[in-house]
Amino acid sequence: MTERVLSRRQVLKRSVVLSMGTLLLPGHAAADQLQRALKRAFGDTPIQPGRVTLALPALAENGNSVRLTVRVDSIMRGDDRVAFVQLFSPANPLPDIARFDFSAASGLAEVETRIRIAGEQDIVAVAGMVDGSLWSGSAHIVVTEAACLDALI
Repeated sequence: MTERVLSRRQVLKRSVVLSMGTLLLPGHAAADQLQRALKRAFGDTPIQPGRVTLALPALAENGNSVRLTVRVDSIMRGDDRVAFVQLFSPANPLPDIARFDFSAASGLAEVETRIRIAGEQDIVAVAGMVDGSLWSGSAHIVVTEAACLDALI
């Protein structure tokens, strides 16, 4: 029996090809990864759809720096105040990508930032209110040149 020895280059090529299958997750796998990330972040607290609006391009040529705006419908007073907004990108190697905390002095529950995105997916934002309720919104994006590939090396 002959033993087959692979070069480092062959091993690297094969590992990148295999990793691409998990990086550019099919729909159900991305949903599973998102559910695991939400469970880690919020436990069993129910997340209600609504009150959160994401604005990002439907198509991005490059996923290295995609502009994103998150707004939460809140008067930012009393119990109707946003405590935080957390962003999730389920097809990224690390799906929990950012958290922004708010105070009563924030005035508006709005954040504008840039994020890295690995492939086509739904970006999800979860807003935590001071009363303990969680609200969510999402937006779909198609990326022609994915970012986050350096996490594989």
